[in-house]
Amino acid sequence: MTAPLDPHSLSGLYVILDPSVCSAQSLAGLFRQAAGAGVTLFQYRNKTGSMKEAYAEALPLRKIAVELGVTFIVNDRCDLALAVEADGVHLGQTDLLYAYARKVMGPDKIIGLSTHNAGQVKEAEQLKPDYIGFGPIFKPASKQDHDPVVGIEGLRQIRALTSLPLFAIGGIQLDRVGEVMRAGADGIAVISAVLNAPDVAKAVKDLIAQMK
Repeated sequence: MTAPLDPHSLSGLYVILDPSVCSAQSLAGLFRQAAGAGVTLFQYRNKTGSMKEAYAEALPLRKIAVELGVTFIVNDRCDLALAVEADGVHLGQTDLLYAYARKVMGPDKIIGLSTHNAGQVKEAEQLKPDYIGFGPIFKPASKQDHDPVVGIEGLRQIRALTSLPLFAIGGIQLDRVGEVMRAGADGIAVISAVLNAPDVAKAVKDLIAQMK
């Protein structure tokens, strides 16, 4: 079962569920708390687990997404996304090419694409994925081998290059949300700002409030 693609859903707060980042709580518990506080767009990301491990972890999350009526996207892996009947897949620059991913996923699934510079954004504008992620805006807390930090000015410059829904990502904390949105982002994708928050529901509500 796939949720219908609503363009308005590809904006706002996008929470990435990464088991390597959260240790104090289960992903399922974090998922329910974040959704209860207003998040409608989630991504499951597991860079280190085997397909068997990732499937065992993603399938219950997908069932929660269906139960709660929120969008559930899988990072990197079209095979895993299809196996758990996710709403879509998010591709990095070294993952399966977008054209092939679209053939595999079909016309109705959401496909997002990570971009890190103007050239990649221009290419994405031609490919027309459903949305793009752009960053890292600031230094990520969850990733050491990241692309060069682009900053607020970098985000502002590439906003003019694409009409696609654009999620800013990378080290975005509460006090920087307003300036990120003013620079042209349609939404922000966060990991540690929610997964490592002492109070997940409060963190979500505060982030959403700053985005407005």
